[in-house]
Amino acid sequence: MKTKLFYISTLLATTLTFGSCNNSKAETLVTNETPIEKIAEKPTSENKIQVAILLDTSGSMNGLIEQAKSRLWNIVNTLTTLKYKGKTPEIEISLYEYGNSGLSSESNYIRQISPLSTDLDLISENLFSLRTNGGEEYCGAVIQDAVTQLKWKDGNKNMKLVYIAGNEPFNQGSINYKDAVKNALNNDIYVNTIFCGNNEEGIRTFWQDGAITGNGKYFNIDSNQRVQYINTPYDDQITKCNERINTTYISYGRKGAEKKMNQATQDANAESVSKANYVERSVSKSKQVYKNDSWDLVDKISENEEALDDIAKEELPSELKDKNKAEIKVYVAQKSAEREKIQKEISVLAKKRQEYIDNEMKKQKTQDDLGNAIASSIVALGKNKGYTVEK
Repeated sequence: MKTKLFYISTLLATTLTFGSCNNSKAETLVTNETPIEKIAEKPTSENKIQVAILLDTSGSMNGLIEQAKSRLWNIVNTLTTLKYKGKTPEIEISLYEYGNSGLSSESNYIRQISPLSTDLDLISENLFSLRTNGGEEYCGAVIQDAVTQLKWKDGNKNMKLVYIAGNEPFNQGSINYKDAVKNALNNDIYVNTIFCGNNEEGIRTFWQDGAITGNGKYFNIDSNQRVQYINTPYDDQITKCNERINTTYISYGRKGAEKKMNQATQDANAESVSKANYVERSVSKSKQVYKNDSWDLVDKISENEEALDDIAKEELPSELKDKNKAEIKVYVAQKSAEREKIQKEISVLAKKRQEYIDNEMKKQKTQDDLGNAIASSIVALGKNKGYTVEK
């Protein structure tokens, strides 16, 4: 944050005593156990982790889509554990669907749902809008589209990943999957394959070969298996924090109110899957990669303290329309300090939550699903690229 706003925020923050998101329980679980940690530095665009997720949306893939909805925020939280030479990378995610007969044959039944984007609420919105329909699944074609259409960042310090999931033979269509995958690798993009079915069938139908060709990982999952969650003693407290953090967002601009409403909608979408998924999203919202400077005044002024000069009065929310610029800056600084305090509370609770989950997972058989496949390979590939993991 720029100097002036940081100074105001610091003054305001010192007037705020640490309060738990759920007083009685959080006092027991947080106070005097773990010091409040500094929020991680803002992501730097000097290095990026870019992930394209290519989902088969043919008629048999309803389970795959449900797993994707269930695991989006877990994947985001895994990505945020990676650092490159101590720096937090910027995270961008893209979505494609393929194999849906509702799409045009001219496009090879492929649709780019979202380009590489830092707008995580948009990714969630698009994911929840997906519907399956029988069609032709051309893996080589969708990989080629993702590699050639998306704006991938050059440089060895960037990590560029493609994950393709489906259940039909990998070699279908007029575009040779080997050519598409080799082209990806030539651009330092690693292709990982996730076959929705029996492991041996995935090997016979070239899904494993696709991953080997792309220096990626091959997985097979049961796409019809429901994601199994582990509830923890910290979930209710993180939920309370999420309710509070939402009040720190100040919409601006032509679509500001709509975007703020969509934030609440994506909260509801996450909760409709499970309480644990809602908690995972809440944890993501406490991290610096969850940024909304296109519609939130706190994030916008954090990036550029002179941003108010370019925002017309009519673009401000009703509570700010009658305030002068100095008053608005103080109001924004107050919300910024409040948000940072809540983020720190969630950070403490999230670490304890993850430790609880890790301990429980040791007692259970490791679950193979879309999220676990992506998360485990992200960490492994990240280490190969020189990234470190900081939980």
